[in-house]
Amino acid sequence: MTTNTSDERFLSGAAQYAAYLETPEGRLRLDLSFANLREFLPQATRGLRALDLGAGTGVLAVRLAQLGFHVTLLDASSQMLDIAQHTAVEAGVAERIALTRGEAGQLANLVEVESFDLILCHNILEFIDNPSEVLGAAARVLRDTSSIISVLVRNRAGEVTKAALLNGDLTTAARNLTAEWGDESLYGGKVRLFTPDNLRAMLIAVSFAVIAERGVRVVSDFLPPKVSRTDEYERIFELERKLGAQPEFAAVARYSHFLARRRGPLMKIGL
Repeated sequence: MTTNTSDERFLSGAAQYAAYLETPEGRLRLDLSFANLREFLPQATRGLRALDLGAGTGVLAVRLAQLGFHVTLLDASSQMLDIAQHTAVEAGVAERIALTRGEAGQLANLVEVESFDLILCHNILEFIDNPSEVLGAAARVLRDTSSIISVLVRNRAGEVTKAALLNGDLTTAARNLTAEWGDESLYGGKVRLFTPDNLRAMLIAVSFAVIAERGVRVVSDFLPPKVSRTDEYERIFELERKLGAQPEFAAVARYSHFLARRRGPLMKIGL
């Protein structure tokens, strides 16, 4: 299986991505998804093992390590992994961070079956040729039915509202209503668009049981200039947390965030 994650925009764009994560939009994506995840983590996390697929600069992996997780970062970009290593050292958690260079599509060949308690799969399925294969492999490497996968993807409805309300591009907004692929604004190129229904169906098909659905960044991208994204960050965050937990608002968020558990024990053949 091939993926799009190894093309040049991801392999050489680590600094650009790190800078994006420092913007209010990038911070909100990280902070909201991590807050959603924290709701479902066990109280005792020390010694548990987590896998971050397409870990990028390792920001969430470091946060998990600070909670006591031992975290394996998988990313195709050596530049991303270098930044992640530096971040882990600065945070004092390097001993709980392991770096692996590789594609998400190679997951089945890179890690042992039933070896992780948590998998992060954030903003990676949008660039994978076959997301269901990656999710199926992820189900096999989760330890048991108490283990969690956290999946964050680009929401098609969010791309419609972005095109119309933020960019004033009615043609693209209309196209995105049914498009499988949209325009990726940070690096350029294409990004796969998901709906909550098709992501839920993918998870169920590979033996996951969805335990929570959230929206990430419902209104923050469209706030008028008089609302300072920096000065009002905490208020925006709290509003987004409330909106993202309500299905009617989550449906139009920029990102869909699903948390799921494996439904049962692995079969000897397949899932």
